[in-house]
Amino acid sequence: MTDIRTSKRFPVQLPLKVLGGPNVPVGTTANISAAGVYLWIDGGLEIGCSIDFEVTIPHETIGGEDDAYLHCHGRVLRCDTDQDHGRTGVACVIERYEFLRTAEAGGK
Repeated sequence: MTDIRTSKRFPVQLPLKVLGGPNVPVGTTANISAAGVYLWIDGGLEIGCSIDFEVTIPHETIGGEDDAYLHCHGRVLRCDTDQDHGRTGVACVIERYEFLRTAEAGGK
């Protein structure tokens, strides 16, 4: 199998939530690159669907007073079920992203 990744992946575990409704999945990132991200979430998604999610970057990590938020829009490429831990691994291509101030973040 050939690895078609175009960017180096970094193993970064940050909390996230999928945006879009009252019962949205939450989880963490497993790794991230300039072009994509692998998420562990507590629900399932459809391959090919669009996804909006918000990653919380703790203030301790960036040396600030407040957490930072990365709002991402992507497309689901693959889903992997982890039945042992009751979660789903989701590989996404990131189509666009923006950093948000605390007051602009989806859940704040």
